[in-house]
Amino acid sequence: MPAASAISASNKLYLKVETVADIDRAMDKIRAAARAARDWLITQSGDPLDLLRRMKFEAVGRHPIENREINFIEQVNQTWTFAVALGAARQLLTLHPDVGGFRLAPGAHASIALDVMSEAEGQVGAETFAAVSPRNNGKLAADLAKMAQRREVYRYVFFSSPKYPDTRRLPQLELAGEDVHVWSVSI
Repeated sequence: MPAASAISASNKLYLKVETVADIDRAMDKIRAAARAARDWLITQSGDPLDLLRRMKFEAVGRHPIENREINFIEQVNQTWTFAVALGAARQLLTLHPDVGGFRLAPGAHASIALDVMSEAEGQVGAETFAAVSPRNNGKLAADLAKMAQRREVYRYVFFSSPKYPDTRRLPQLELAGEDVHVWSVSI
């Protein structure tokens, strides 16, 4: 099966990326779905409350990776969920080029144990998220606690936030005594 596409293994659906080109193709899908959302939004007129109702409750958006309709608000959420996971995978390909690529299944309906896992079992695992600030809603603390319990050789938390606009490791956000690295990613 081709990389950078949805793959089913043991009834678990995930996105597999093995190269930067795979990541770029997936990001192209995200941009195409975002373009369709923008084009729909531009055509809207009338009552602004009705516009927000349609965005929240009607399937006027597109899933950023899968070819299916979803509501606009969910498109925004899924767009950043997948974009951050892909940004993490891009960095992980640099840090760990020998683990056979990565499986990505970010979000609330994840089909694998972590948002990003190496093909080489037990080698690399990561949780990912997007937020205004990495400490919002306790997300960073929760992901650090989750990753501290994991057995992968290399463990990470990646996030995207306007407060940290570049891709870099942030040791000041890591837990003392735990070997879980925290990275911001630029999208």
